[in-house]
Amino acid sequence: MTLSLATWNINSVRLRIDQVVRFLSEAKPDILCLQEIKCQAGEFPRNAFIEAGYPHILIMGQKGWHGVALVSKRPFEEGDVPPFCRRGEARAQAIVVDGVEIWNFYIPAGGDVPDRETNDKFDHKLEFYERMSEHLHKRDKDKPLLICGDLNIAPGEFDVWSHRQMLRVVSHTPAEIAAFAAFMKAGQLHDPFRVAYPDPQKIFTWWSYRAADFRKSNRGLRLDHVLFNPGLMNRISGGITAKIHDTVREWDRPSDHAPIQVTFNA
Repeated sequence: MTLSLATWNINSVRLRIDQVVRFLSEAKPDILCLQEIKCQAGEFPRNAFIEAGYPHILIMGQKGWHGVALVSKRPFEEGDVPPFCRRGEARAQAIVVDGVEIWNFYIPAGGDVPDRETNDKFDHKLEFYERMSEHLHKRDKDKPLLICGDLNIAPGEFDVWSHRQMLRVVSHTPAEIAAFAAFMKAGQLHDPFRVAYPDPQKIFTWWSYRAADFRKSNRGLRLDHVLFNPGLMNRISGGITAKIHDTVREWDRPSDHAPIQVTFNA
């Protein structure tokens, strides 16, 4: 099968539903994973997605903040996600499509202070990663798995606008970089974006709203990821196309994140 999947922290799906529909029309993914939908299931703009050709919908909503959702052209089975989030927040969901398990995550940002003892949000974030790593270490590596979403860590030197300065800022601190590395190792995960955009090319998926011109300042971070485990990589033939749709960040009243997309045969 050929599968095209996109992931996007939309920062309120109701506010930006027109942008989402436009993106689906232009990028044409089979599956779109959304994070930070900021609504409950009953408030989700389901009809807009059905009219756009995405009738298969899975929503894990929450009042106020958080929330993840997944829309698909293809039917899927709902999967089980282990309790990675100790607070029970709407941050994770899973489906199975043609034997491929897909996890959609919105991992906690971690607050402002990179200290586990004084900042419970930061501790929560690292514990989320620790729980994922423990599960992936035990999980059958031959069982195809795709992990995507706003993972809220920019893991590499060239995933941030300034490695030296960002080492003191939550999202790229040494503790987070180590947690992400342990997570990658536990799942033996493959990062197709660093194949498509090799080091030392800087690539970003998030830019702060504080910059009047995000292109000019270009102080971005790569917080959004799509990762493949060995079982999925063994099924893929003909390579993987990986694209960051950074032009979407130029649209009127955009999310601070840009969508990213992968396409492959498996």
